[in-house]
Amino acid sequence: MQNPLRRPSGNASNHASHNTSHHTSRRNRDLERNRHDRSDDGYLAKDVRGHLVAMSGEFVGTYMFLFFAFAATQIANTITPPTQPNLNQLMFISLAFGFSLAVTAWVFYRISGGLFNPAVTLGMVITGTLPALRGALLFPPQILGGICAAAVVSCLFPGTLAVETTLTNGTSIVQGLFIEMFLTAELVFTVLMLAAEKTKATFIAPVGIGLALFVSELAGVYFTGGSLNPARSFGPCVANRNFQGYHWIYWVGPFLGALISGGYYKFVKFNNYEEANPGQDDSHHPQDTVDKVR
Repeated sequence: MQNPLRRPSGNASNHASHNTSHHTSRRNRDLERNRHDRSDDGYLAKDVRGHLVAMSGEFVGTYMFLFFAFAATQIANTITPPTQPNLNQLMFISLAFGFSLAVTAWVFYRISGGLFNPAVTLGMVITGTLPALRGALLFPPQILGGICAAAVVSCLFPGTLAVETTLTNGTSIVQGLFIEMFLTAELVFTVLMLAAEKTKATFIAPVGIGLALFVSELAGVYFTGGSLNPARSFGPCVANRNFQGYHWIYWVGPFLGALISGGYYKFVKFNNYEEANPGQDDSHHPQDTVDKVR
């Protein structure tokens, strides 16, 4: 015979279980709502943190890039004055800038993009590959990084700081302006196609960018000093407290080069350049497909 006292116990247990489930469900909903509210409230803070991290990355990266490049240039120019052509000196300076950029860009690529150059930043802003606000925020750290790098090299190495960009070997101001413009255009376009464009080779973009600076330095060092970067020219002038009357070409030239590269980049993007030479990012070489068909 069933004990009548057991039934109320079962109902009470079910009721308690229902209440527990109800309270647990409500608690989960409250936690989810609070989490969502915190996410909404923290969006601005997260955005600001991102800008601050990127700005710090551009400052430290620009400093590291130019410190090692300036140090090597100081050594080369102390041994042989820059006005006397010397292929060994030219190769040494060009390699120093190219390798220094490749290494630091690879290190800071995930932090700030590894730009280290106001002209490159401008090129990415006008092409829409970098937000205008982020670009504006990166300019000051880049300039400050160049100043600090030049100042530290000036303090650490004996003698007068000999890393300024100057017009030499009879180069006129107009010639210097266009040399800087075309060399910077080559560098900025390399950045846009290798880093801004996401392909299977993007992870090694810093190598190509470093090589682009290397060949540009080979062409420009003995005529303009091979700046291609306002921060690179401005820093030594501040450290030496000496500005040439034509210093402006090291700003206008690179910025014009960025505009040229940005314009051509937008042209090829608008006309779907991928269709002109398709299959560059295919997983298999076209010959592999032919072999499989056979």
